[in-house]
Amino acid sequence: MRLLLDTQILIALARRELPRLAPTTVAAVNAQDNVLFASAASSWEIAIKTRLGKINPGIDLDDLPAYWEAIGLNLLTINHTHVVQSVYPKPPTRDPFDQLLLAQCAVEDLRLVTLDRALRGHPLAYSD
Repeated sequence: MRLLLDTQILIALARRELPRLAPTTVAAVNAQDNVLFASAASSWEIAIKTRLGKINPGIDLDDLPAYWEAIGLNLLTINHTHVVQSVYPKPPTRDPFDQLLLAQCAVEDLRLVTLDRALRGHPLAYSD
């Protein structure tokens, strides 16, 4: 399965805290047959929150893209199709990063692996 990892999961990976997440999430990330993606939208969100002092990703921001690739993630850029894609049903969140991640899933035939309860039930979200 092709899976897009949400920002919280990417932060856990950067901090090397993946084992602290739910077993189903850990299993999805570790499954050999899953192809995993990290969105530029998540790297952007991590950079913003780090610079505002809201989070510490546990790794230098400049090193994030190389780190994602080193651990086997595919880097997903943001393109025009992603930003104009409508997502149905509309997610119960107004967070533009969440909406963009779901739009990328719709365009790229991905499922979003997320810890966000508001997104977990969405048809584009991964369910085990």
